[in-house]
Amino acid sequence: PDFAKRNTKIIGLSVDPVTDHEKWSKDIEETQGAKVNYPMIGDPQLKIAKLYGMLPAESGDTSQGRTAADNATVRTVFVVGPDKKIKLQLSYPMTTGRNFDEILRVIDSLQLTAKHKVATPVNWKPGEDVIISGAVSNDEAKQKYPDGWKSPRPYLRIVPQPK
Repeated sequence: PDFAKRNTKIIGLSVDPVTDHEKWSKDIEETQGAKVNYPMIGDPQLKIAKLYGMLPAESGDTSQGRTAADNATVRTVFVVGPDKKIKLQLSYPMTTGRNFDEILRVIDSLQLTAKHKVATPVNWKPGEDVIISGAVSNDEAKQKYPDGWKSPRPYLRIVPQPK
């Protein structure tokens, strides 16, 4: 639901066949209490995983007969924009789970900054102050933000998050 309200879709990819995904989804629901409610793409020929750098190019052309260690892809999150370009890539070691709160924060930032000429600072959360983009002239900023901005440095113009 958090992704849906942001008009965002999730798609999973694994080098395992789809039948394995179905078993894994049931295991996750049973052991973690969370239902996997997004499509999973099977990539048993390893084409997509190699294309996106999740496996080395010399990994062969099938997941069949490979051990779990052989198939230990780099766990990667890609955020793809409406223009079909990768906006963010996060790579996780196999031993570390993904942080969905951070992924949602990034999506919020990407959507905000695509709509307004702003940037989000370190550790930003929705509703907090943002930075006017360096590509915005002071004259343009005065029109957009007539109440002004805080400027602890000449290049750093801080304003409340636009609505």
